[in-house]
Amino acid sequence: MTRKKPEDLRSARWFAPDDLRSFGHRSRMNQMGYDVAEFAGKPVIGIVNTWSDFAQCHAHFKQRVEDVKRGVLQAGGFPVELPAISVSESTVKPTSMLYRNFLAMETEEIIRSQPVDGVVLMGGCDKTTPGLILGATSAGVPAIFMPAGPMLRGNWRGKVLGSGSDAWKYWDERRAGNIDAKAWNEMQEGIARSYGVCMTMGTAATMTGITDAIGMSLPGSSSIPAADSTHLRMAAACGRRIVEMVWDDLTPTKIMTRQAFHNGIVVAMAMGCSTNAVIHLIAMARRAGHDISLDDFDAASRKVPVIANIRPSGDKYLMEDFYYAGGMLGLMSRLREWLDLTQINAAGETWEQSLAGAQVYDDDVIRTPENAIYKEGALAVLRGNISPNGCVIKPSAAAAKFQRHSGPALVYDSYEEMKKNIDRDDLDVTEDTVLILRNAGPLGGPGMPEWGMLPIPKKLVKQGVRDMVRISDARMSGTSYGACILHVSPESFVGGPLALVRTGDIIDLDIPNRTLNMRVSDEELAARKAAWKKPEVKYERGYGWMFSRHIAQAEHGCDFDFLQTDFGGPVPEPAIN
Repeated sequence: MTRKKPEDLRSARWFAPDDLRSFGHRSRMNQMGYDVAEFAGKPVIGIVNTWSDFAQCHAHFKQRVEDVKRGVLQAGGFPVELPAISVSESTVKPTSMLYRNFLAMETEEIIRSQPVDGVVLMGGCDKTTPGLILGATSAGVPAIFMPAGPMLRGNWRGKVLGSGSDAWKYWDERRAGNIDAKAWNEMQEGIARSYGVCMTMGTAATMTGITDAIGMSLPGSSSIPAADSTHLRMAAACGRRIVEMVWDDLTPTKIMTRQAFHNGIVVAMAMGCSTNAVIHLIAMARRAGHDISLDDFDAASRKVPVIANIRPSGDKYLMEDFYYAGGMLGLMSRLREWLDLTQINAAGETWEQSLAGAQVYDDDVIRTPENAIYKEGALAVLRGNISPNGCVIKPSAAAAKFQRHSGPALVYDSYEEMKKNIDRDDLDVTEDTVLILRNAGPLGGPGMPEWGMLPIPKKLVKQGVRDMVRISDARMSGTSYGACILHVSPESFVGGPLALVRTGDIIDLDIPNRTLNMRVSDEELAARKAAWKKPEVKYERGYGWMFSRHIAQAEHGCDFDFLQTDFGGPVPEPAIN
């Protein structure tokens, strides 16, 4: 591999020439107190930091960025912090997914417009990981991802709590009258004990794990708990490593091959991944120029079992347990037969090298394939006359009796309508009913909110019911569980068949055969379609207006059409003079 020389650095275009423009660039760096010797001829490393006072999972990034800077300086680089929008899953409304592409665009443009030679991407909370990777891929400079890490285990009255999963679980107990306000408040204070992302196998742990597996972070870094001192050392190591990646010109597309994304899918299936993995990984792959589809996920699901015994697919353990049981490297060491170990990662190694010596220290936390907690992968892709373009379910986190199910539909046209009526004592519903929520997809939400884990009707909760079949064009939190069918495409808001289902229609679900249908004739569906009226787009200005006109459907990754690699030619480097 030919290493760059100082004059080959991208930042040299700003700082090296003896002309008026570069005089201005250097003098403005002097203005901030930097001597020319501190930055000239050295890799300038942008640290894209998604910290904010509302980013609960990234609360430590205000300090952790200093560890990254320390590593950059140790390796002879010059670090600069570049703040980016923080899309907190907990507080951003109507959904953080609305702003994933905003973060991707911002990341791409701040990299392209500034004199940086490489970037460290600081993310973790759900949409920040794919958003940062999408932007860095399109910008094309060397990049390494620094994961936020999972928070510590929650605790309540001697019980171990998992964020998200136990919130949903115990909220049903509260609705059933089994938990009082005092206990609920105690749980609220004990379920999120430290900074870091959800410590269940939610979307955050899923996406940082996938990013690890496709090679964009230091091998095994995704499972390090945020509060562990190893996390500080890992942050500094990211800073050191990105400097070497710049000299070697190790850009994202050299790491993220089609085979690398298949490695990511294999790991996702074995982890018991979030359903959100499908949307984000497809978008990331397409930015890198690879046509990964729902079929790639379903093919992997047929052969790769779930071996990470982590909630919600697992019944007991959390990410802290996963890390101390061997973490990502331990998991991958048990997936060798399905992985392409010739692929390289951000460490500059092949996975064969990175997995040398990897071990599992607890066979109940990270199972062997022969002793899997679910014999197939975490996700299944369904098709039929409700979702001809595909939809997904997480059967590993659903009640086994719903592998095959038929029941009458109960349809809600909006989240507000559902919320208003779901707790009515006179609701005409049984455990066999199929709850349906529509107009909650990429356009309908807007932004495809995490409404897909529809609440069990209060009437049934009081009877002890804790799972039932639910269908929507929405997403659900990766910490959620149950027989929830999601990402129905085309979405109802654009006239997909979900818009045509009526209360009382019989719905047939067959997970083993990957089908989802309504017992309605083609002739009747055609008549309903002719009577259907298109809803009005909800945004008339700003980012939402742009989103509404350019967002792709779920099976295409919900990226903007104009950001895809086949939309137009590559963006040129900015003119300096």
